[in-house]
Amino acid sequence: MADAGVVETLLQRVEKADDGVDSLEVASSLGVDHQVIVGAVKSLQALGDVILAELRSSKRWELTAEGTEIAEQGSHEARVFSAIPLEGLPQGELMKLSFGKIGFSKAMSNKWIRVDKAHEGGPRIFRTVESIDDQVREKLLVVKKGNMTELEEKEKNELKKRKLLSEVTVKSYWITKGNSFSTTITKQETELTPEMIANGSWKEKKFKPYNFEALGVAPDCGHLHPLMKVRTQFRQIFLEMGFTEMPTNNFIESSFWNFDSLFQPQQHPARDQHDTFFLSDPALAHEFPQDYLERVKKVHSEGGFGSQGYKYDWKIEEAQKNILRTHTTAVSARMLYKLAQQEKFTPVKYFSIDRVFRNETLDATHLAEFHQIEGVVADYGLTLGDLMGILHQFFTKLGITKLRFKPAYNPYTEPSMEVFSYHEVELTCHELSLTLPSTLTRRPTMIKYGINNIRELVGHKVNLQMVYDSPICRLES
Repeated sequence: MADAGVVETLLQRVEKADDGVDSLEVASSLGVDHQVIVGAVKSLQALGDVILAELRSSKRWELTAEGTEIAEQGSHEARVFSAIPLEGLPQGELMKLSFGKIGFSKAMSNKWIRVDKAHEGGPRIFRTVESIDDQVREKLLVVKKGNMTELEEKEKNELKKRKLLSEVTVKSYWITKGNSFSTTITKQETELTPEMIANGSWKEKKFKPYNFEALGVAPDCGHLHPLMKVRTQFRQIFLEMGFTEMPTNNFIESSFWNFDSLFQPQQHPARDQHDTFFLSDPALAHEFPQDYLERVKKVHSEGGFGSQGYKYDWKIEEAQKNILRTHTTAVSARMLYKLAQQEKFTPVKYFSIDRVFRNETLDATHLAEFHQIEGVVADYGLTLGDLMGILHQFFTKLGITKLRFKPAYNPYTEPSMEVFSYHEVELTCHELSLTLPSTLTRRPTMIKYGINNIRELVGHKVNLQMVYDSPICRLES
């Protein structure tokens, strides 16, 4: 509730005025801040139809902080003139003054001073007139006194250009009497108590009307990050298509499962330190299925299953190196190996969505880690057409129907291809034989939520208010 004295005074002013009062004028006459009067108006409005308050806006000119300083102390050029004695002043000393640089140029333009560059002690500044008329200060004093109409439009614009004046919009209330106007304020009750019902006092009480449009206090709760919302939506699409989620809780992988089992040669550039994060402790892995390791080694060195191999000396030392996985395809390789160990083969459809790590240069669209979507389908009689059909269904559920497929090369699948999808911007996803999209969740998230810099989506620069305000992800499926 606003100050009772201010509320009472405001009601008295409204009672005496025939057509109403202006809140700014009331604040000025009482010598209080305008917001105090605004608070009193709000309090009276909450009591019902005591007063009527019409919000009005008007424009007026006000002195800036610099303009107020000049009105008190004089313009920069006038202060420069006053600082120069009759015998002159070295230019270097003048420039050390806070008003020196601005005042010097203005005083030179007004021809109040001159510079003697040939002076034996260095450039020296002298007065060229005996006295000056500080018109800038005089104009600002006119504005300060409220006599703005005395200035011409050209003079106002000049002062505005020097950032000494600013035009501001002032909002105020025009206050008049309401149907229930009274100078005596009776506090309205906010609840009906058992005592009021028992003694019948409720009949004489005035109750504050309920505001059924008022919003309740939002409960404190957690909020999903936009990236997690998109990930949940992608996961739901896979589940609707009959896929089972693969376990991806191992960020650390051996080079064998990450590279060798996928038939990337050990001299491949992707296995260098400038592309991959290697671990120092533990640096090596030691547990491998030996029979499978030998078969992988043979295919690398000699070939097999229709491949001639890479014809090089495959080394277990390279395969043992531990790394932060560069793709979730390493998980797919493990799952396919486990599937091959079953006595009776059963068709499967696997997917995963999880983080992978690359030693990349950080910029607006790249980080050193990101989320990757992975899928595997294993069955008899599958063709490239089946893969294209699953991909088309997947992207259709994302709301993307414009797709183009083209052949591509990947060292661990045959045949391989890429799919280009168009949805506002063009996205490229590398595809593998009988494998689902190996793509990212971050770029679709950035597109969905209108984020241009990936560092505003992930990392220490994320605005938590953005996480709080972001709506539920609804893909245009």
